[in-house]
Amino acid sequence: MIRYIDDMQLTGKRVFIRVDFNVPLEGRRVTDDTRIREALPTIRRALEMGGKVILASHLGRPKAGPDPKLSLEPAASKLADLLGAKHEVILADDCVGDGVKKQVRELKDGQVLVLENLRFHKEEEANDEAFARELAALADVYINDAFGTAHRAHASTAGMVPFVKEKGAGLLMRKEIEYLGGVLKNPEKPFVAILGGSKVSDKIKVIESLLPKVDALLIGGAMAYTFLKAQGIEVGKSRVEEDKLSLATKILDAAQRLKTAIVLPVDHVVANEPTEKGVKSETPDRAIPADLMGLDIGPKTRAQFNQHIRNAKTVIWNGPMGLFEVEQFAEGTRTVADSMANNRGAVTVIGGGDSAAAVQQMGYGDKMSHVSTGGGASLEFLEGRELPGIKALETK
Repeated sequence: MIRYIDDMQLTGKRVFIRVDFNVPLEGRRVTDDTRIREALPTIRRALEMGGKVILASHLGRPKAGPDPKLSLEPAASKLADLLGAKHEVILADDCVGDGVKKQVRELKDGQVLVLENLRFHKEEEANDEAFARELAALADVYINDAFGTAHRAHASTAGMVPFVKEKGAGLLMRKEIEYLGGVLKNPEKPFVAILGGSKVSDKIKVIESLLPKVDALLIGGAMAYTFLKAQGIEVGKSRVEEDKLSLATKILDAAQRLKTAIVLPVDHVVANEPTEKGVKSETPDRAIPADLMGLDIGPKTRAQFNQHIRNAKTVIWNGPMGLFEVEQFAEGTRTVADSMANNRGAVTVIGGGDSAAAVQQMGYGDKMSHVSTGGGASLEFLEGRELPGIKALETK
């Protein structure tokens, strides 16, 4: 069982919230504040409940100690803008040490202390016990609201938890567990999963987990070409994982035994190179000419995928349908997003990563039931694996 922030007494307590402020930066500017916005409900709730709020996050991958380019200062500044004048946001110059302890002691009601980048200390990723105890010493209550890092057993996501008196999950973590867990445990039928992206190898475990549960599995993106080649179809210069052809065949055979429909592209958008300069055309059928590469699903496939999505009651999507970063190869990804957004009667879940980025970029984010903030974490959750950051929150 996991306790949530709503069920706790926080008045006057030091509340350490592990958030995910690993946001993209351009210089000192946050270019996408989605993760900070997603953390706001939990931060506001802790403040409303009278807690002294301490936020901790990592940002990027510092190579050796503190790196000014990876300071959480831009994220703290963005948070201050979003919270408004009522709440002062203070950035600590470290995440442990006497200076931080003093700042925690001096926190006033309504103030928020943001600790500096946890990964400025190599002990964070090493899940070092002494470092974990130092973090724990700052808190009376530990709240994890960083689903995107829940698959990592780091000091701030797992190691410190046993050394804090009370533990629980935030509102974003609850949303992630409820939606992704609901898809796995009790999906309303028909249940359709859509998988894309470049590699079959990244999605093997997800396919194995979902295959017995779904009514149809729609496969697009570069991973589709490995499946097509395994069926003996010519795929030209398209990206193929040659060492995964036999695995693709096994997956297709397993689907047949389970009577689960695997829906592969029946036509393609192709070009001579994967750039804006690529000369785009469409194939009439599944075969791709030897001198071209598949870079998106074709119009017939888009119509077919749209039909499956429109008839579904539960839809989960992970991985784009093509090279969506280049506009002329983005139509397949846009069609899937639009079909899901317009199926108002279905539970629609985006499983993080590139598909989440595409959905937000194309303006469909607020039209989905849930857009996961975790790329690797959502994949591992859908594989049915135990995530250390969630396991650490469980009480008997």
